[in-house]
Amino acid sequence: MAGAGGAAARSRFAVVGGGIAGVTCAEKLATEFPSEDIFLMTASPVIKAVTNFKQVSKTLEEFDVEEQPSSILEKRYPNIKVIQSGVKQLKSDEHKIFTEDGKEYVYEKLCLCAGAKPKLIFEGNPYVLGIRDTDSAQAFQKNLAQAERIVVVGNGGIALELVYEIQGCEVIWAIKDKAIGNTFFDAGAAEFLIPKLTAEKRETPIECKRTKYTVEGSQEKERPTAASDKLGSALGPDWHEGLHLKGTKEFSHKVHIEMLCEVKNIHLQKEFIQLQRTSLTFPKEEKNVEPDQVLWPVYVELTNGKIYGCDFIVSATGVVPNVKPFLDGNNFAVGEDGGLKVDEHMHTSVPDVYAAGDICTAAWEPSPVWHQMRLWTQARQMGWYAAKCMAADTLGQSIDMDFSFELFAHVTKFFNYKVVVLGKYNAQGLGSDHELMLRCTKGQEYVKVVMQNGRMVGAVLIGETDLEETFENLILNQMDLSAYGEDLLNPDIDIEDYFD
Repeated sequence: MAGAGGAAARSRFAVVGGGIAGVTCAEKLATEFPSEDIFLMTASPVIKAVTNFKQVSKTLEEFDVEEQPSSILEKRYPNIKVIQSGVKQLKSDEHKIFTEDGKEYVYEKLCLCAGAKPKLIFEGNPYVLGIRDTDSAQAFQKNLAQAERIVVVGNGGIALELVYEIQGCEVIWAIKDKAIGNTFFDAGAAEFLIPKLTAEKRETPIECKRTKYTVEGSQEKERPTAASDKLGSALGPDWHEGLHLKGTKEFSHKVHIEMLCEVKNIHLQKEFIQLQRTSLTFPKEEKNVEPDQVLWPVYVELTNGKIYGCDFIVSATGVVPNVKPFLDGNNFAVGEDGGLKVDEHMHTSVPDVYAAGDICTAAWEPSPVWHQMRLWTQARQMGWYAAKCMAADTLGQSIDMDFSFELFAHVTKFFNYKVVVLGKYNAQGLGSDHELMLRCTKGQEYVKVVMQNGRMVGAVLIGETDLEETFENLILNQMDLSAYGEDLLNPDIDIEDYFD
């Protein structure tokens, strides 16, 4: 390889990032070009692989995400060469990548899949933990074992799962919206789910069959807490399985939600005592909130004026695309969300450089019922499609936009319910020009559709509704449904019979 005076290693294709987008991209390239070496550069010794992939319907897919040593990937694809080192610099005009370990690599086409990192509410505070990857999930678990009260900030999927899974620890959950889980649901769905949060009796979770690899020897010796600039890859959809999320207290669930507020300040114990302000006890329904007599390691001051003491704070407030190593000296167009802008063939604004997954921002004119969201499914779809585009460009062929970008579709689990979201499921970008139809059976299912001019443009399905394929077709073919009115959701009418 490259060394002092040594020539740089060359390859037709290089991919940066060992997460789902990067690994999927490298695998697809390796299959399309079996005689070419594919360089996959990753800062972590483990990569993320898609396993148990199932195409559930035209656009819905389910899969597990598994951490594997990179050697497994190299065994499966002998032409993938994993280079275990972070990227220090990209010189796109020379088609060169410089890695942290002092080597250089020359590529013809490059795909950047370096993911994103957690947006921390306060950088560099030892009591603030960002959760995104397996390393930070382990640090979190270690802290939780001693915790009596924590504050969770954020309202996405990870915050939602976390609050549901934690037992034996008081949780103050601060969200800036007026309903929980607003990235996935509306207030109605939140109301449907809330009883699950406070239920004392828990279903026994289904045993998780995913094997976990950790870095060699991490069991025996304590591993240093990952600094927030160290990038692990993002958590899988069942990330909390196999983590023992239990605090010190004997009760199972205690969650208090503070709506419509954000964190204004974080005070360490010493600063808090000097402030001479009052903090609050954990709110109990019947009495007014009392001042807290206990001294806590850290205090969170919310924008609604309330102050709560706690053992630590979990910041689950979304992610920032990890573009820093690549910007210097290269002319990348960057989106408002900080990602590298890509066109409908996953090209960035820099020649021969593509991007996929959390690092990129879809800058093409999207289908009216698709939008970008930094999720596993989109990382996989983008990585796969980016490889197809790189192949087509190399062979001088033209390629159509991948069908997965026709309709936003995601299936996940919250609180042990199956959750399917389709299209503009939260009326994203529709303004007031839409109407909602709802059907809800308490404790069983919740069905919401978003209608515009008599056509279905989005849906949320919670529980075993079996409506996802029918609704997917109705959104894709934009059939006029005005004639059915409210009957569209009438459980006594078998909708599927109409639309076969």
